[in-house]
Amino acid sequence: MKRFSPSQTFTDNQVTDEKVFQDRRRVLKSLGFVGAGTILSQSAHGFGWFDSEPEFEAKPLSFTPSEKFTTDEAKTPYAKVTSYNNFYEFGTGKDDPAERAKSFKTDPWTLRIDGLVKNPITLDYDAIMKQFAFEERIYRMRCVEAWSMVIPWVGFELNKLIQLASPLGSAKYVAFETLHDPKQMPGQRNPFIGGGIDYPYVEGLRLDEANHPLTLMATGVYGKTLPPQNGAPIRLVVPWKYGFKSIKSVVRITLTERQPPTTWNRLASNEYGFYANVNPKVAHPRWSQASERRITDGGVFNQQRIATRMFNGYDEVAPLYANMDLARYY
Repeated sequence: MKRFSPSQTFTDNQVTDEKVFQDRRRVLKSLGFVGAGTILSQSAHGFGWFDSEPEFEAKPLSFTPSEKFTTDEAKTPYAKVTSYNNFYEFGTGKDDPAERAKSFKTDPWTLRIDGLVKNPITLDYDAIMKQFAFEERIYRMRCVEAWSMVIPWVGFELNKLIQLASPLGSAKYVAFETLHDPKQMPGQRNPFIGGGIDYPYVEGLRLDEANHPLTLMATGVYGKTLPPQNGAPIRLVVPWKYGFKSIKSVVRITLTERQPPTTWNRLASNEYGFYANVNPKVAHPRWSQASERRITDGGVFNQQRIATRMFNGYDEVAPLYANMDLARYY
């Protein structure tokens, strides 16, 4: 990947104000689901919602570093990658997932691939770990909230998983579903903690997007197994799209002929499109996307900003959207 040294300066209306980084919660608050969350989260242990369980311990993975999919940009430290997260199943605050998912159990785990396929399959965690050769890829990650990270993921290309199921010619889209387990995920059982989202969380891609070599199923980060707050034990990573497309803790992948519903598009379609491609020219209705706050080894609320690149700098995906109006199909 090319090194990016931004020289662009930004006017006041181009630089997103700090308060918008959590402004997505305004959508939920308008529905009456955010506000009491802080009070409830502080008293959650008093209600007995979180049992005392052994905390997650990351284990080293065997992988090959990718020579093609890498960057010399400064990586975001592991401590920040694993403590600054959006995972509303465990709460709407950035530090909620790390705090509330400590005892999240991923064993046993199964991943189902079905729908318009010749060979529907179900793989357990051990089968996933043995079936695929893992590769470390250092990707940029751009959140719709205008902050970004550089993360060394470990995983395998989604297309290899899709090939195992042998898609039918009628398949045009791929739908994804997160685990639905209200007992383990407090945001799923309590709307004030989880923002009132209609769970389980669902996402989708076009089949050609899913089959692109950049699209990764990640099982680890920084050479070790994924922590629960980062989507253990397996998650999607689509580096040219805003982060909410990269669904966590996936249990089902379904090939379909029609565009599937997606959680944030269903909740606020005027703000979160199906495609969600990183596009500095198309502003979010409430803030600019022209720049981003890169989280490295400084504080998460530093004011060092860089210019956002089209497709997050992954220009090789541009042919997927030839002749599409990307302001309309946002």
